[in-house]
Amino acid sequence: MTRIAAIGEAMVELTHQDERTLALNYAGDTLNTATYLARLSGPEVQVDYVTRVGNDWYSSQLVSWIESEGLGSALIDRVEGGTPGLYLIRTASNGERSFTYHRSESPARGLFGPDHDPEVAEALQAYDVVYLSAITLQILSPEARECLWQTLDGVRRFGGKVAFDSNYRPAGWTSADEARSAITTTLKRTDWAFPTFDDEQVLFGDSNPDSCARRILESGVGEVAVKTGACGCLVRTNSLKQTVPAEHVPAVVDTTGAGDSFNAGYLAARIRGEAPGAAAQAGHRLAAKVIQSPGAIIPATGHTRSCRTVAP
Repeated sequence: MTRIAAIGEAMVELTHQDERTLALNYAGDTLNTATYLARLSGPEVQVDYVTRVGNDWYSSQLVSWIESEGLGSALIDRVEGGTPGLYLIRTASNGERSFTYHRSESPARGLFGPDHDPEVAEALQAYDVVYLSAITLQILSPEARECLWQTLDGVRRFGGKVAFDSNYRPAGWTSADEARSAITTTLKRTDWAFPTFDDEQVLFGDSNPDSCARRILESGVGEVAVKTGACGCLVRTNSLKQTVPAEHVPAVVDTTGAGDSFNAGYLAARIRGEAPGAAAQAGHRLAAKVIQSPGAIIPATGHTRSCRTVAP
């Protein structure tokens, strides 16, 4: 069995249906990817989620929802008196979205900190793939990041791989320099990188997707898929350079979760042994379905979910 762990913050998602009506769901960038990975994978792949939540009703409902999606919850820490982070989504007529966050006291900010069970970091070193994002990094203290990086070193030392989405959200960092340093340090421990060119251009000043991919390869990453929105992506390794166009859709409803779902489709295909170009096509196919529905995680269908059971 291939074991995958995704690390990050699971939140309550409130999406505007109209000016005064909100729909409740659960999401978070790495949770989105983990959910789609579980749907795409068969019983030979186990996907677990790593986070911290509270012990309130919303946290309990969130964990139950995670389990209902076939994700393992054994590495989810419950914090007495805590409540999960929350965000609201407003979507413009062209499908672009804006977010309002309420997460400053989220228990997930204590991941890999002094109060987090050290057995979680130890357990992660036995996984085949560990997935995280720059949003995972930004909620951690500097000391917790150091603990996380040591954990990733252990994962790779024992033969596992690290997958990383360097999604840059300026509001979550004290400075751009802090973000650059944390992302660069993580890339040195990464096997699969999933940058978004617009983010990388803002943070690192890359002139085009190829220069972005080359910079990341030079940091030691083995495989890079630079996402370029409606234009598709550029896949690069030290021996491969391939542009893979995005899937055309008749109308974009909501772009929330597009990049997260692409990452899931790509990783699921690579874990199955498919080539990088085919993996990028799989990522685009899933993202095309996601952006035609509201919310980060669309209802499960035969196209997005394979038969699997909840992990013990």
